Amino acid sequence: MHVTSEQHLDDGVLERGFTLGEIPGILWTPGSASPSAPVPLILLGHPPLGLHRMYPRLVGRARAAAADGFAAATIELPGSGDRPRWAAVEQARADLRRAMEAGEPVGDEIVDALVLPLVEKAVPEWQAALDALLALPEIGGPVGYSGGVISIGTRLAAVEPRISAAVLFAGSLVPRAMFEEARRVTVPLHVLLQWDDEGNDRQAALDLFDAFGSEEKTLQANMGGHTGVPQFAGEAAARFLTRHLS
Repeated sequence: MHVTSEQHLDDGVLERGFTLGEIPGILWTPGSASPSAPVPLILLGHPPLGLHRMYPRLVGRARAAAADGFAAATIELPGSGDRPRWAAVEQARADLRRAMEAGEPVGDEIVDALVLPLVEKAVPEWQAALDALLALPEIGGPVGYSGGVISIGTRLAAVEPRISAAVLFAGSLVPRAMFEEARRVTVPLHVLLQWDDEGNDRQAALDLFDAFGSEEKTLQANMGGHTGVPQFAGEAAARFLTRHLS
């Protein structure tokens, strides 16, 4: 992991840009973090819109995590931001837009082509980032995951034993293959669902929640569209992670 930038935010949070091979990322640590007092880590998932575009929301979530005593980190997803374009996924996005503009149902082949390659590539990259982050003396675990794409979070929670708890955002299309993977997830889960999310298949989100194998799982459904997550819902998710990672 190569640190490319470093700055202290006005609340004492240390923000470091880094690269892991070709993958850009950002790490935020609270002022209390040190080799003698390592802190738990929250991995901040996000949609494939690019770190620059997502930064205002990510830094807000990171600062809230730091206030609770956690480090937070994120990485650029494949095909996003300054990373090379991904022709197959670009085509799937175009097919998705075309179907939605025409008012046609989004078929399984479009969902699979859009989401499954992203999951296959992104999850090992998250695991490599986790290796590098946990090697830092000021980060000691446990580790939580928070955010979307929900299929990435599902796969990561199923295969990565260092993830102790996860907050998943039900706001993206879900391939049918992910339902079987969801049954292998056993960590505590808190799932956020916007009931009127125009880009989300609500029934698929409910079915995915039902499929999760976790003994402790909570679904918090709120009225409103994709970007209308109420503040109290975010606060409930933060309390969930604090309870499981502190």
